[in-house]
Amino acid sequence: MLIGDVARRSGVSARMLRHYDSLGLVRPTGRTVSGYREYSSEDIRRIFHVESLRSLGLSLREVARALDDPGFRPSELVDDLVRQTQERIAVETALLTRLRRIGAAGPADWEDVLQIVALLHALGSESAGKRQRAALSSVEEVPVPVEALVEAVLSETDPNVAGALRWAVAQSGGAALELLAQGLASPVAGVRERAVQSIAEVPDERAIAVLQGALTSPDAAVRRHAALALGARGAADAVPTLIDMIVEGTNDVDAADALSALASRPGSADQIATALVHRLPHGPGGSATRRRLAQALADIPGVTASRALTDLSHDEDPAVALTAAYVLTLRTAR
Repeated sequence: MLIGDVARRSGVSARMLRHYDSLGLVRPTGRTVSGYREYSSEDIRRIFHVESLRSLGLSLREVARALDDPGFRPSELVDDLVRQTQERIAVETALLTRLRRIGAAGPADWEDVLQIVALLHALGSESAGKRQRAALSSVEEVPVPVEALVEAVLSETDPNVAGALRWAVAQSGGAALELLAQGLASPVAGVRERAVQSIAEVPDERAIAVLQGALTSPDAAVRRHAALALGARGAADAVPTLIDMIVEGTNDVDAADALSALASRPGSADQIATALVHRLPHGPGGSATRRRLAQALADIPGVTASRALTDLSHDEDPAVALTAAYVLTLRTAR
């Protein structure tokens, strides 16, 4: 079969077939009397093999090696192609994400585009100072898309930068809540904690529902942050988790402060005091817990708390008894 017929049937141009011939990749078996290339059925089969391998991203040199080297191990080359393809996809995905974020910011002109690009670069900088300045300027200058801010705050480990990013995210209102809520389901504990901390600072009322859902999280750190934030917003469903924190001795002072604020609401004081009393353990092993609960009862108004403190002032552990007695003295003075 002559080169023109092969080109028509294979879809490979005559020019490319001549290139294959010059490289020794596919050499026609024969020549006509006039000197034209003449391809056999075996030559055509090799052409299709070449095209199949090229479709996988192999170079012509790699194709020749794959077809002619008896010691060639395809698994190694395929693994290398997988790695190269993943790297290329990652680069293209990052570019696509950046373009979408620029588009979402609605730039008015190229000056806006350049400012957004500069801020996005700064948010990904290795310098904590640059990241912090970018977070603070993202609200005052050209707005950075909320997706970029959420991604930055969920990955930020520097406490100062994280604080600036949480502030920037909070300025976006409820727009960030859905993205932050997705962070609560992350397999990475640090991401989950940063997500709930960011949600806690969003002033939008819809954040309360997200935080209430976080109270059932299997991650104790998420539950605690959610409870403290809900306590500050007057949500009574945070009470059980706040009491757990006091019993466990984890952020117990903050938890006690949150309970005190909740107890100021009408009808709440006795309920909270009763819940605290129910968690009082007995025996020498529970002394530290009783002392923390006595301290928490200090700022809970009402008869229930006073009676509990009176009982604790006679506790078998002197430290618990002294704490309760001191608290009663302060309550009487008030």
